[in-house]
Amino acid sequence: MKDTSIYQFTVQDINGDDFPLSELKGKKVMIVNTASKCGLTPQYELLESIYNTYKFQNFVIIGFPANNFANQEPGSNQEIAEFCQANYGVSFPMMSKISVKGDDIHPLYKFLTQKDKSGLEDSEVAWNFQKYLIDENGQLAKVISPKTLPTDKSVIDWIEQ
Repeated sequence: MKDTSIYQFTVQDINGDDFPLSELKGKKVMIVNTASKCGLTPQYELLESIYNTYKFQNFVIIGFPANNFANQEPGSNQEIAEFCQANYGVSFPMMSKISVKGDDIHPLYKFLTQKDKSGLEDSEVAWNFQKYLIDENGQLAKVISPKTLPTDKSVIDWIEQ
């Protein structure tokens, strides 16, 4: 049977170390593609807020910097890490910069955006700060628009259910 969970993937964190997503078993996860020079960049503050509110209730946010939209994430991993810390105090796990669409799409995002892989729906990453909500079994549960704030009632209700 095909694995429709995110647990099959190992990604690299922002320092280049392996981060097996299987370590997140039993947690609800929000995967979000981020950028430092986007009109939506202030969402980092809201992401950090809900992470701090729910991180002890089996919830984690995983940020994936990506430069797929209007060159809004041109920095190196180190520059991105410094920006996130200095401007937003980001403490949720940040991964190495990847591509979230196109010919060089990262395998995790290929999984998240294709119904035949994830089992939920076909989607395309529309812009920076699109959110993918993953349930406690590693299954894709919801795709949330970049413009929907991470603190939106629909997101908070999902975390709390």
